[in-house]
Amino acid sequence: MTVRVLLADDQTLVREAFAMLVESAPDMQVVGQAATGRQAAELARTERADLVVMDIRMPDLDGIEATRLIAADDDLAGVRVLVLTTYDTDENVVDALRAGASGFLVKDTRPAELLDAIRTVAAGEALLSPGPTARLIERFLRSPSPPAVAGPDCLSGRERQVLALVARGLNNTEIAESLGLSPLTAKTHVSRIMGKLGARDRAQLVIVAYESGLVAPGSP
Repeated sequence: MTVRVLLADDQTLVREAFAMLVESAPDMQVVGQAATGRQAAELARTERADLVVMDIRMPDLDGIEATRLIAADDDLAGVRVLVLTTYDTDENVVDALRAGASGFLVKDTRPAELLDAIRTVAAGEALLSPGPTARLIERFLRSPSPPAVAGPDCLSGRERQVLALVARGLNNTEIAESLGLSPLTAKTHVSRIMGKLGARDRAQLVIVAYESGLVAPGSP
């Protein structure tokens, strides 16, 4: 399966460099390039992209608002957004996750890591950079705010355990090992949790776990 990638960045040289890298992968194809957030939202629809590599700071419409447009469009329900940031302490990353992004990546990431990140987010398997992401969430979600999706009260005890492990960055295999489950059972639990909470992906599960207090800032 070929991942159809849309690149959104206001710097032409950055877009072209990313395009060359993505096109070098046999399982990826660049289907468009956008210089503004509004162009990104439009091209995500017209070019039927699977994943948008989205810069945060762009003219006309920034990457956060563009992500929100994409996430709110039912016709683009399968489109994932991977946000790019210059620094992994950028508080706007949390706003992007709330808006519907599936993860983030810093711009100085090694080429192979970027390609792996695209594959990971496109597959919906895991939130990227769980350590830095968790630190950002811990720092910027401490002030009260309404959850992006439903709270965990509707979950069973086991599902709450699984959600807590997802929030700490564990993948399905690691969750299975931690709880003495099979990987398939762990995957089923994650899928059911996403369904109950109305979450698009694991990124939103991390958000709701922290916002609800299920996982406390600084917890192991």
